[in-house]
Order: sequence, then C-alpha cells, then structure tokens
Amino acid sequence: MQMSAPRPFSPKNSPSPSPSHAAGFFRTVLAFLKSNTVFCIALLAAVITGILIPPDAAYLSYFDFKTLTCLFCVLAVVCALRNIRFFTFLARKIVARFTTLRSASIALVTVTFVGSMLIANDMALLTFLPLGYLVLTETHKERHMAFVFIMQNIAANLGGMLTPFGNPQNLYLYSKFNIPTGEFTAIMAPPFAAAIVMILGICMLLPAEPLTVTENDEIHLPARLTALYLVLFTLSIAIVFRTIPYPTGLIVIPPILLFADRDALKKVDYGLLGTFCAFFVFSGNMSRIPAVRSVFSALLEKNTMLVSALSCQCISNVPTAILMSQFTENYKALLYGVNIGGAGTLIASLASLITFREYSRHNPGKTGAYILKFSVFNFSFLVILLLFCQFFCL
Repeated sequence: MQMSAPRPFSPKNSPSPSPSHAAGFFRTVLAFLKSNTVFCIALLAAVITGILIPPDAAYLSYFDFKTLTCLFCVLAVVCALRNIRFFTFLARKIVARFTTLRSASIALVTVTFVGSMLIANDMALLTFLPLGYLVLTETHKERHMAFVFIMQNIAANLGGMLTPFGNPQNLYLYSKFNIPTGEFTAIMAPPFAAAIVMILGICMLLPAEPLTVTENDEIHLPARLTALYLVLFTLSIAIVFRTIPYPTGLIVIPPILLFADRDALKKVDYGLLGTFCAFFVFSGNMSRIPAVRSVFSALLEKNTMLVSALSCQCISNVPTAILMSQFTENYKALLYGVNIGGAGTLIASLASLITFREYSRHNPGKTGAYILKFSVFNFSFLVILLLFCQFFCL
C-alpha cells in the first residue's frame, strides 16, 4: 500500500481557536480588568515611567517593605476571620438589637465605620455591604439600598482615617514619615469627629419604619479557630504599632494560616498589594524626573491638603499618598488631603469602586441614579471637611 506523503505544515493547516474559546478568553480578560481596574492602571503607569527611567539598582529603594508586610498580615487574618463568619456574627448581634429602618441603617453604618478602623476600609465594605443587602432585601426595603450603601461607603472611607491601619494610605504615610501613634491620632481626631456628626445626622433622615430581620441560618463560631485568629489579629496590630518587628508577621502568620485555613491565604487581596508595588515604582520614577519634582513641589508648597485631595479625584487616594510623599514633608496636611480626598468621585478610593461594584451587581440598570446620588453626598462631604480642616486644623 502506497502511503500518501503528509501535507507540509502551513498556517492554513494549523488548528485555529474556535470562536467560543476566543470569546471565553476575552470575557476572562474583561472580567479581570473590571475587578482589578486600579491595579491595571497602576501597572500601566509603572511601565510608562519605566521607559523614562529604565530599571536600575535604585528601584529597590522604592518599595516600603514594612507597609507591604503589615498590609499582607492584616488582610490575611481578616480573610480567615471572614471565612468563619466572625464579622457577620458580630454585625448580626448589633443589628438584631434595632427594630426600625432608621436604627438598623445607623447600626449598619456604625459597624462599617468601626470596622474600617480595625480591618481597613475595603475589607470593612466587603464584610458589611453583604449584611446591608441581606437586611434590606429580607425586610423588603430595597428602595433604600443606594442610600445605605453610599453611607456605608462614606463611613468606611472616613471612619478609617483615625487609625494608621484603617486606610491603606494611612499605613503607608504612618510608616514613611515614622509618625508617632499619639500624634497621628491627634491629627486625625478633629475631621474624624466631624465626619461622625455628619454621617449620623444624615442617617437620621431615614424614616423610622418598623423592621423585622429574618435570619436564614444561625452562626456558630468555632471556639479554637476564633481564639487563634484573634491572637493573630492582635499580633498584626502590634506589628502596625511597631511594638513587634514586622518580619515576625511573615514568620508566624502565613505558616499558621497554611495549616489552619489555606483558603484565607488564597483570598488575600493580592491586587491591592500589587497596586501598592506598581505605584511605588510609578512614584519613585516620577520623583526622579526634574520637571515633575519642580511642579509638584511648587504646588504642594502652596496648599498640600487641597492639591492632594484634588489629585485623589483623578488617580485615587493610595497612589496620591505614595506620589505626593516624594515631594513634601508636610505629612499633617497630606494626611488630611488623602483621607478626605477619598470622598468625591468613584475613583477617589478603591472602597468606592468596591461599593459601586456590589450595588450594580444587585441592581443592574440603576447605576445612573446611584452615581448621581453618590456624587451629591460624596462631594458634599469632600467640600465641608476640607473647609473644616482648612479653618480649624491647619
């Protein structure tokens, strides 16, 4: 039998991906871009500035490894606590004590406010927004969801300003300028108090409609794991407050979670850590460009708080903190600017993007009205708190 010669390889003979595979790939890429928008922008900014300032040995000096370590430890332990539903259990106990829409909403906003001080603003929203959704849907009060979500978002952004680990930009500036803990708290206490008064005052506008919360399931916390994770959380906070050397966190926390809850390590927001790394590169490169250094130094000398707050509206508060810290030593005004500046546009804070994503997921087709209401409340807070700090704090 005569064998036919194999056909020579050519692009026409090669298998091509099916349309369904190509569509699936593009959907995956699109989903990644949507869920990691800030990281992608940060990475693009780092690459562009990397062309202007080619990589060299100085790049290593860009990274604040203490900030990255503290952030990783806190995020990892918080993920472990979320996995055993500790924060949901805690929040339910608080909310269950209130029986009207107004009081329950105030409880939700308050627990988000306090949560942001302890577990960072984005983690507080990821933890307590679902609880807000549950309370409103089970009691058929969905029409108030935009208002409650927006107030939870503002509470997370502004509640986190009081503690060094409440907002990621605080953790960075606290470490960057080696700010004493007492001084940090004293600096941020006045706008923090003003924010509390404003938030609670606005929440009082909600009607006192009767509210009955139906719990679908009862939560039983595993005693040993709860105790273990609370010890690890205490360790993380001790590292943030510089009472324990930060390498201890990497030596102790990941190995324990590897055995106790490997899933917690998988759920850490590595996109946020990557965003920090990318913006470290971006800001480090920008600080080495003479023209950029000259412009920012001149602007920040005139009004550090206002310039940083306005910058947040365009590039978000975390990259603003990293970038502006290269050109000014006025960390007090910078702290005010990057914390208050988290209010305003949707991109002023990663926490605001998280809230918008959660709301649009539950309310498709209603995002236009949400953005309008979001903008009214957030810009009101932005303007009032900036004026407050300008006249009473600086």
